[in-house]
Amino acid sequence: MVGEEPDPPYERPPLSKEYLRGETEFEQSLVQPLDWYEDNEVELLLGVRADAVDPTARAVELEDRRRIRYDKVLIATGGRNRTLSVPGSELGGIFGLRTRADADRIRDAAQGAVKVVVVGMGFIGAEVAASLRQKGLSVSVVEVFSVPLERVLGRMLGRVVLDLHAEHGVEVILEDTVVAFEGAGVVERVVTRKGRFLDADLVVVGVGIQPNTDVVEGSGVEIDNGIVVDEFCATNVEGIYACGDVANHFHPLTGTRMRVEHWQNAIRQGAAAARTMMGSDQSYPLVLVRSVRHQHPVRRVP
Repeated sequence: MVGEEPDPPYERPPLSKEYLRGETEFEQSLVQPLDWYEDNEVELLLGVRADAVDPTARAVELEDRRRIRYDKVLIATGGRNRTLSVPGSELGGIFGLRTRADADRIRDAAQGAVKVVVVGMGFIGAEVAASLRQKGLSVSVVEVFSVPLERVLGRMLGRVVLDLHAEHGVEVILEDTVVAFEGAGVVERVVTRKGRFLDADLVVVGVGIQPNTDVVEGSGVEIDNGIVVDEFCATNVEGIYACGDVANHFHPLTGTRMRVEHWQNAIRQGAAAARTMMGSDQSYPLVLVRSVRHQHPVRRVP
């Protein structure tokens, strides 16, 4: 198992919730205890990036020039945070959240902060806003859509999310975008398209991800908004499979291809890919049950 991050496999959802608030230790997020890997003959190669897959030699080349031979290989590289290309985006105090290291940096910055601006109110933005508000910080969110999570949950549920945050003191600025960050070395203000100037000691940007497909570029694997896979998580190149945020699969209910950027899909699709790689002919269950972990108690809506 090759991983660019130095930490052993862990669950990401707590990074924007319990771990970010300092309520749990990182070890509670581990997928398995460290000794599990040795006991089950799983070799962990951590802190090293896989640069390329060579389907002819059936080998994965690492950034340190080591080559690992494979019979079958699973690409579960997920995605990387999208960034804002606006003036001032290079200032200090502006963070994204994807890894444990990101969460640690936000936690450290939050200790000396009073006013926080969150850009984007998808799952990450909504959860970070709730967590930092619970820590007593003043939180404003800038969201381009008319309600939070509109594309994922629809307007009705998005309105519920909006009301929950508003009831707990989060300022949500809708149908607006960030056009600049201002400050002397570190961020001090956020400027929006509609002319708002928001004071900020800390900014967290959550505007989606881009799939990490670099490792298979030039290998013959089909890439189209991620790595294209079939109902068995197999690519068009023999012996190469993909799952999770990076995998683009066909959904018969919508009649379109899609990538699902959600932890539940990653878990289910990873298990399905493993079964396929071990010889099963069971396809990936395409009807998914989404789950939203609420930051605040849910109120009844008439």
